[in-house]
Amino acid sequence: MLYLVGLGLGDAKDITVKGLEVVRRCRRVYLEAYTSVLTVGKEALEEFYGKELILADRETVEQEADSILKDADVCDVAFLVVGDPFGATTHSDLVLRAVQLGIPYQVIHNASIMNAVGCCGLQLYNFGETVSIVFWTDTWKPESFFDKIKRNRQNGMHTLCLLDIKVKEQSLDNLMKGRKIYEPSRYMSVNQAAEQLLDIIRNRRLQGEEPEITENTICVGLARVGAPDQKIASGTLYQMSTVELGGPLHSMIVTGTMHPLELEMLKLFSVDSSNFENNAFQKTT
Repeated sequence: MLYLVGLGLGDAKDITVKGLEVVRRCRRVYLEAYTSVLTVGKEALEEFYGKELILADRETVEQEADSILKDADVCDVAFLVVGDPFGATTHSDLVLRAVQLGIPYQVIHNASIMNAVGCCGLQLYNFGETVSIVFWTDTWKPESFFDKIKRNRQNGMHTLCLLDIKVKEQSLDNLMKGRKIYEPSRYMSVNQAAEQLLDIIRNRRLQGEEPEITENTICVGLARVGAPDQKIASGTLYQMSTVELGGPLHSMIVTGTMHPLELEMLKLFSVDSSNFENNAFQKTT
């Protein structure tokens, strides 16, 4: 059996009882190590689970999946994922490969950023399409995520923005030369995401457009959701470019039309309560 086990969002103890039982009886246990991270390292997980873990990076999962599935038809193998197992499409690919090989599978779910964002007080059923905001480079500055946020906001929906993670990535030069040399890990902050959105707003105005999202649009910054030092801040998009939320992982929400109850909840986390109300009332029901 192949088990896909969600680990939740905080530390080693966020695994479910069912998930922990599975991990302890599996012959091999892989820890997916590229779509998200916990607040504790591999060693802390091994100590709590009482099991040795095999790190599975993007290359292993996407190009060497057969090594993970090896003998899973005759023994139990677990694949551990921070959050919920189906938070990333590559995990669906692993399931499809298992089915093709005649290997049964079972999914053990857990909390994910997709539902834990409700901690800020915005109603989950008022969210539209989730977007990913990627690190820009000097030569690559995509804006497609902005247009998705715009569509959500036009429909009155909030947008959860998942911020880029660069783990075990190669520079273009090393990639072209086939050198297995990796760049330091990078995690996008709310400040960086907000700056990129502000850049797009400035660019759109230069093109004669008045964007649906402006510097004064109410947003929410979230850091380390599910951890004891979780931090939430609400304010304008401009305020998100300077707010201090500490270490990774960060997420950001661009709000749509807000119910008065949502507004009251967001006020609990406001960077500047007086300024917050002036801007928030532009988009309430």
